[in-house]
Amino acid sequence: MGEGEVISASTRYLTPTEGGGDVWSAEAASAGRRGTQKIVSAGEAAAPERVADLLAVERSGPVVVRRRIMYLDGEPCELTDTYYPVEIARGTGLAATAKIPGGAVRLLAELGHIGVRAQEDVAARMPSESERASLLLKADEPVLELTRLTQDADGRPVQVDVMVMPPRGQTLRYEIRIG
Repeated sequence: MGEGEVISASTRYLTPTEGGGDVWSAEAASAGRRGTQKIVSAGEAAAPERVADLLAVERSGPVVVRRRIMYLDGEPCELTDTYYPVEIARGTGLAATAKIPGGAVRLLAELGHIGVRAQEDVAARMPSESERASLLLKADEPVLELTRLTQDADGRPVQVDVMVMPPRGQTLRYEIRIG
């Protein structure tokens, strides 16, 4: 890893952390950087088509979504929308804009929803105008869109994350264990 380079390893985001720290901030700090986030909104919304399919809910049906902007050293570096089935998240901290002590993964575990399998898709595309403005991108700069589906031991979808980020400075690490 180069000096100051932040490598995002998805496995860190799937299990509750010891002490309940913020994984994003810890990743940035390990590279000598400062990672923060702003919760833009949270609550129930109509599920986008792809999210509905991944969560196995009715298209345009209600889901709980938390929208965040991630910052690295004060600069916006990622837009993250996290979706949950309403049966899991309605009336919990997942549906509110306050920070969740110990993080969303810990709260899900406390609610009996432990993710044991994740599927991720990464695609490159041009950003929307709002994404371009939020991430301070140049007119011709593309983005990476990482979509992660997390399922419990019964194969039930418990969470979908849609993350949009500029490819510059990004390293995504995948660790695969067989057996």
